[in-house]
Amino acid sequence: MSKILEVKNLNLGFNLSDGFRQAIYNVSFSLEKGETLAIVGESGCGKTVSTMSVLQLLPPSAEIKSGEIIYNNKNLLSFNQKQMQQIRGKKIALIPQDPMTSLNPLYTIGNQLLEVIELHQGLKGQEAFEVAIKALERVKIPDAKEKMKAYPHEFSGGMKQRVIIAMALACKAEIIIADEPTTALDVTVQAQIMDILKEIKEKYGISIILITHDLGIVAQNADKIAVMYAGRIVEYSGNKELFDNPKHPYTKALLNVILDINTDEVQTIEGHPPSITDNISGCPFHPRCKECMEICAQKAPCLKSAGDSLVACHLFD
Repeated sequence: MSKILEVKNLNLGFNLSDGFRQAIYNVSFSLEKGETLAIVGESGCGKTVSTMSVLQLLPPSAEIKSGEIIYNNKNLLSFNQKQMQQIRGKKIALIPQDPMTSLNPLYTIGNQLLEVIELHQGLKGQEAFEVAIKALERVKIPDAKEKMKAYPHEFSGGMKQRVIIAMALACKAEIIIADEPTTALDVTVQAQIMDILKEIKEKYGISIILITHDLGIVAQNADKIAVMYAGRIVEYSGNKELFDNPKHPYTKALLNVILDINTDEVQTIEGHPPSITDNISGCPFHPRCKECMEICAQKAPCLKSAGDSLVACHLFD
């Protein structure tokens, strides 16, 4: 397999009222053609910020200090906005978190699909219309021709999500970044959306970056997994290795977060992830870690090989 995307030693932060605060520390990951990489962790751990850097869709206060984002042997961080417009949607598509607000309520589904196809494929008229219909059919939207006339408010959350996936297919994107693609959807619809993503990955060789906190979805769909905590990748592993033999205490804690059906209570990880304004010495997970040692409060661990995984933990020094 060949690497289609590689993020190398990404460091970024935000310029706040009290100065620059780093949010992402030396984040590196790669994506092969036709592969699904899941990035997991609690809210606020840096999953979305890391991947939005790939598309340069960051707030004005964000600043990338160093690193490379290599797509097809070109560093996207050297691209200007005009060059990035040729990448966004056309080559790397985004499925945002909230399908309810991702489509313009004033325009029909057809209008919005055709606009994207014209922009990224240069097609117009009947040719563009046929591409749009085919894309809707690929994501299993029934009566696609009639649905082109519908407005977003006439679609359920799951159907809106399918339309957004159809846009990526219509533009022949090579990579799809799916940011919590099943948020606010019921369990049945979640399964349908993930089945569609899995099918297009296998059928068209599309690569997927899946951002989620749902380890059940990860177990069923990911080839590789990056576990993030406090803006750092703390474990990087293949699917089977991570679930069969998790190494980092944070990974183990995530896997142990379960719902007790007898008490209807969720067993959680004590404490909260640090914010970018917190100053924590050593390993950022050490205040919550049950395997904490003296060195953990003094020195931040680096990613190192541990069997078939990479793990940032002093237990593996």
